[in-house]
Amino acid sequence: MATLVLGDDQVVFLDALATVLTQHEHTVGAVTRSTAEMVAFVHHERPDACLIARHLARDDDVEAIGRVIAASKRTNVLVLSADPGADAVGRALDAGASGYLHQSRGVDALVAALERMLCGEVVVNVPSRPARRLSRPDQAEGLAALLTCRERQCLLMLVEGLDTAAMVARLGVSRTTVRTHLQAVLTKLGVHSRLEAASFAVRYGLPDAWSGDRLAIAASKMRAIRPPRPAAAGMRRLPRPLPVPVAATAGRGAGSG
Repeated sequence: MATLVLGDDQVVFLDALATVLTQHEHTVGAVTRSTAEMVAFVHHERPDACLIARHLARDDDVEAIGRVIAASKRTNVLVLSADPGADAVGRALDAGASGYLHQSRGVDALVAALERMLCGEVVVNVPSRPARRLSRPDQAEGLAALLTCRERQCLLMLVEGLDTAAMVARLGVSRTTVRTHLQAVLTKLGVHSRLEAASFAVRYGLPDAWSGDRLAIAASKMRAIRPPRPAAAGMRRLPRPLPVPVAATAGRGAGSG
């Protein structure tokens, strides 16, 4: 059972949704009509999750996600939207949302998304559609430019064939963080699997374009496997001189006489 706050300007819709969520043993602390009211309640009550029903086409809707998270770090944000587009999903995740659900998915999907999100997962559930086909390389570059530095590194590791555990070990972050980065990569590139993402990167030459990121990954890998230096690493130890045979010493003494 989770404590929730619902935010949207369509109060009738949220009232009905609050009734359904209560039937599923969740506690709805408030149904808010504005961003200011929603943020104020989150700041005061620190709920487990905040469900925001927005389109995310406007900058102030995206800003609302950040304001909720700033008001309560422990509160997860789930966006319920009618927009199935990858751009909208990417905007929500970039703003800090932990989940994005299309309104067509139904109550069972909403309840399942809340449970998974509260367990630390990043949840995206939108209608499937064919991956976007790009006719020009500059379109691919435009999508790739949406990726953060960490997301680029994760994509390059996909090209290398690394799995989640290997990425966790190399980057030194949690599994949840890696999954968040990977989900953002899939969403922003408009692909549906890690294999598609790796294929996208190779097809459009992203590894070569991001050679600096590859060097950064290699450097982090070397730091991870390099043994620690001894305490007196600043002093260079000279090699011990080899012993001189006694016969050679005697010969030198005889010659000098």
